[in-house]
Amino acid sequence: MINQLRIYDVPQENAGPFLDRFRHHAARLMKTYGFRIQAMWTEQAEDRLRFVYLLAWQDEAEMKDRWAAFMADEDWAQIKKETAAQYGTFVLGIEDIVLTPTAFSAAIGEDQ
Repeated sequence: MINQLRIYDVPQENAGPFLDRFRHHAARLMKTYGFRIQAMWTEQAEDRLRFVYLLAWQDEAEMKDRWAAFMADEDWAQIKKETAAQYGTFVLGIEDIVLTPTAFSAAIGEDQ
């Protein structure tokens, strides 16, 4: 099992709409594609919001397959198009980190 850490930098003016979109749309659709979100956090910076979440995957093949399916979802494409038209730039950047546990530690979510 591996973990994936995703960190989104969101313009301050779109923090609320971004979190609403993730809560009501992205998380719901991700669940249908078998995403296992372990936890979500925010960090408030001076000019932006950092949204961080941790996923659990069996392996990198599962992670890549599920992400490809989610990103190809027509509903998700439409939601992104509509929110971009309404609010403009939602994400300034994304940091994507794949975490492999050491021999002396388990991945988070391994017991699921």
